[in-house]
Amino acid sequence: MNLSYRIGWMVFRAIFATYFRWRVFGTENVPLKGGVVLAANHGSFLDPPLIGCGVKRTISFLARESLFHFPGMGALLRSWSVVPVDRDGGGARGLKNIMDRLLAGNGIVLFPEGTRTKDGRLQPARSGIGLTVIKSAAPIVPVRVFGTFEAYGRDHKFPRPRRVMVKYGAPMNFDALRAEAKTCDKARLKAIYQQVADELMAAIAKLEPVAD
Repeated sequence: MNLSYRIGWMVFRAIFATYFRWRVFGTENVPLKGGVVLAANHGSFLDPPLIGCGVKRTISFLARESLFHFPGMGALLRSWSVVPVDRDGGGARGLKNIMDRLLAGNGIVLFPEGTRTKDGRLQPARSGIGLTVIKSAAPIVPVRVFGTFEAYGRDHKFPRPRRVMVKYGAPMNFDALRAEAKTCDKARLKAIYQQVADELMAAIAKLEPVAD
C-alpha cells in the first residue's frame, strides 16, 4: 500500500468497525500478492471500500471516468489505483485498464451483476465479467457482502448504522474454459462468457452469513 491508500484504508476500517460494526470472514482465501479478481454481489456504494478494507493489500475498484476530471479527485483516485471506465463500465479501454491492473499484480473488485440491487436480492450475472476472467490468468475469488443494502441502499440519502459483513470464498478455477476459449467459435465464446458469470453468481449465492 502507498501512503494515500493506507490512510484511506485505515479511515474506512475505523468507520466500518465503529459505525457499521463490521465482520470479516475468509480473508485467507485472498492471495496477498499478485493479480486477483474479487467478484462480489453489489448492494450499495459501501461495497468497494468494504471489500477492499477486509484484506491487507491494495485492491482497485472501478469508477466513472468523469470523476477523474474533478480537481483533486482525479489525483486521489489515481493514488488509490482506481480504474477509470465509461458510463456503462465497459468498453475496450475499460477492459484494457482492468487487464493492465491485473498484469501489474494488483487486485480488483468486479461486480458480475453490473449494478446495485434494487431490492436487496441477488441479480442475474452479466457476461462482461466472463470476458475479463477468460482473458486474464488471475485467480477469481467469489465475495459476498451482507447488510450494505440495508445500510445504504438506493433509496437511502445517508448511510444507516446497520451491521455489515463481507465473506471471501475459496478461489475458483476456470482453466478449462480459458483453454477452450482459445480455439472455439464466436458463438461458443459468447456462451463461455455467460457461463463464467453464472458460475460466479452461483458461488456468491452459496456464501452464507455467519451468525453472531
